Amino acid sequence: MTARPRLSIGLPVYNGEEYLAESFDALLGQTYEDFELVVSDNASTDGTEDICRKYAAQDSRVRYHRLPRNIGATPNHNHVFAESRGELFKWASHDDLYGRDLLRRCVEALDERPDIILAHTGQAVIDGDGQVKVPYEYTLATDSPHAPERFRSLLFEPGGDDFYGVMRADMLRRVKPMDSYHHADRTFVAEITLHGPFHQVPELLYFRRDHPTRAERANPSKRSRCVNLDPRRAGLLHPTPRLLAEYVWGFASAIRRAPLSPADRRACY
Repeated sequence: MTARPRLSIGLPVYNGEEYLAESFDALLGQTYEDFELVVSDNASTDGTEDICRKYAAQDSRVRYHRLPRNIGATPNHNHVFAESRGELFKWASHDDLYGRDLLRRCVEALDERPDIILAHTGQAVIDGDGQVKVPYEYTLATDSPHAPERFRSLLFEPGGDDFYGVMRADMLRRVKPMDSYHHADRTFVAEITLHGPFHQVPELLYFRRDHPTRAERANPSKRSRCVNLDPRRAGLLHPTPRLLAEYVWGFASAIRRAPLSPADRRACY
């Protein structure tokens, strides 16, 4: 690994022992090797720490941090980005799998297209055993050269797991850190689209795992999901109407912050 890797991968994890080693193997076995893997263990109580320390001892690209207490999924996602050093950045999940060429193909796309700010690949949903359940058809217009069209697509159309694409870190630092209200990841990606177009590599290289302990399924209600994202969301001060109102405001405030022309800003509103 070089002193300052080109790419940083941030992997936040809490009690991920079941699939963590598989994800480590998939990331560390990539054909593109100039990266660091920043792992933040959210005070796990299972075997996560032992797995992380084992891989950190075997591969110098792994930088392992263990937090003294569980700060919630959203602050932990923001933490791994704050600890990153690369020119490019990608979030990774402890239970997903990645084709061996995913990083290389995304980095190549970003190098070939200076106008794009995020590169991602085709994806499919896999089950607990790694078998493909649902190939995913991406229909969002995030590749449009027009910011209002990209934004409208994120606002109204289904899908959008671009959160796990390879992004330009300097762009990401200009975006408001991810919040923890209901579907805050979607408003976060919507704000990113206002900074430039995305590019999808036409290869199936990303595999999102669906299993009973996945955060969305383990926390079926809006409030329980938000408390999982950030424990400070617990209590009477964060009722469901507030969580939904913050979601709507997340889109509006993203438009206000974005580097748009007056005409594009009006169109997005």
